[in-house]
Amino acid sequence: MEISRLEGIIEAILFTMGDSVELSKIAAAIGHDEETTRKVIHNMMDKYETDDRGIHIIELEDSFQMCTKPQMYEYLIKVAKQPRRYVLTDVQLETLSIIAYRQPVTKLEIEKIRGVKSDHAVNKLVEYDLVCEVGRLDAPGKPILFGTTEEFLRRFSIHSLDELPGINPEQIENFKHEAEEEAQLKLDV
Repeated sequence: MEISRLEGIIEAILFTMGDSVELSKIAAAIGHDEETTRKVIHNMMDKYETDDRGIHIIELEDSFQMCTKPQMYEYLIKVAKQPRRYVLTDVQLETLSIIAYRQPVTKLEIEKIRGVKSDHAVNKLVEYDLVCEVGRLDAPGKPILFGTTEEFLRRFSIHSLDELPGINPEQIENFKHEAEEEAQLKLDV
């Protein structure tokens, strides 16, 4: 099958599905192996970026999705009502970062780290589709385990969780030093 035909089929799949589609499913649909399929899709991604097109293809883990380019949003707003943009509060961002770095994680673990109740923040993050239930902990009460979603990857423009920035080793040492000082103050009182 010629390349332009494969690209057309992949384009139709991604357009019709709307959400991300796993590479393995695309490969099965076009009758090629995943490596070849990935090369065809990356070729399409390059074409969409170099052409003055309103759409592009993004990669999320081992899935691909067709999306509108962000620079086109101002024109979409003129046609449709303004898309809902959620503004994350500091509490929600803090909770989201704990979930992103510690997932899968329970509300109790989040609350131990934050030191306060986190029900509202977690519920809002679930409502915004940035966080979802990824299972249950095998412990009394079977607490819910939370993890990030593909929407989280899209909103923060990262392809996988491996791209999350690491913590600076100097900061870790500062945190340890502060914690030791705080613990010593409590012991002295």
